[in-house]
Amino acid sequence: MVNNSEILIKLEEKISGQSDVCSSGGPVFDFPESMKKGLTNFGIGLIVCHEGQFDFILSGRQYTAHAGDTVFIHEDSFFRITGQSDNIKVSIIIYKVDSIRDVLGNMVYSVHLYSQMSPETHCVWNTGDEDDVAGYIALIGTEQPQVDDFFPMYEKRLLLLSLTYRLCSVFQKKFLSGNSVGARRTEIFLRLIQLIDRYFMSERGVEFYADKLFLSPKYLSGVSKAVCGYTVQELVFKAIIRKCMAMLDSTNKTVQEISEEFNFPNPSSFGTFFKKQVGMSPQKYRERCV
Repeated sequence: MVNNSEILIKLEEKISGQSDVCSSGGPVFDFPESMKKGLTNFGIGLIVCHEGQFDFILSGRQYTAHAGDTVFIHEDSFFRITGQSDNIKVSIIIYKVDSIRDVLGNMVYSVHLYSQMSPETHCVWNTGDEDDVAGYIALIGTEQPQVDDFFPMYEKRLLLLSLTYRLCSVFQKKFLSGNSVGARRTEIFLRLIQLIDRYFMSERGVEFYADKLFLSPKYLSGVSKAVCGYTVQELVFKAIIRKCMAMLDSTNKTVQEISEEFNFPNPSSFGTFFKKQVGMSPQKYRERCV
């Protein structure tokens, strides 16, 4: 059985190497050295405090987390543990969204949105979801499966996806409960990306999505641009490209068949669209790993 010290050593190695997934795989009774010395976070960082309490600095401000709290460490923020009780018991994870970007789809922009929405005064609170979040950390475990070990690899990605959706739900309850302009704009954006994920295969025009949301196309495009930096059409194009790349990678469908599935007039127009977005033709993209 792996003891606490061995788990912390492995976790320290992963954090120092900025691995895609750095998980304690369950409760531990101390923090890795890099968190005590201070680190700039490189992904979504979470610490669930089960017992005891600890003090920390996040982006230059001092906080304390108690049993039952979750600490949210936002990407690119500086984090350092400054003190802890003798009975500390925590679950820890840092993971990069890029590792699940293809299965997360446009919801990746909601994760980015929440990292921007979450002011430092809200980096630690009792969400009511601590047991579930800690459960995901335990299931994700400490080891990363080999790339060619298909089922364990995909299982871990789906667990990360589930954890990410749970975090989106937690933030939604926290930050969309008011009637401020920011809350209203964020709600519109989240509904937009959910609609895009549902209809992008057949609907590309901003007018369609604006009509679904009972908004003007100009207003909806303005909201999208303000929230994530992309227009509605750019978000739709990104969804199309992500799906096309997945089909080229994992199916034997021809370029013509993929073109027809996305209702392009002909393979040539599909090829032009794909090359403009990706920088290479669909055929070249498929051949890149052969």
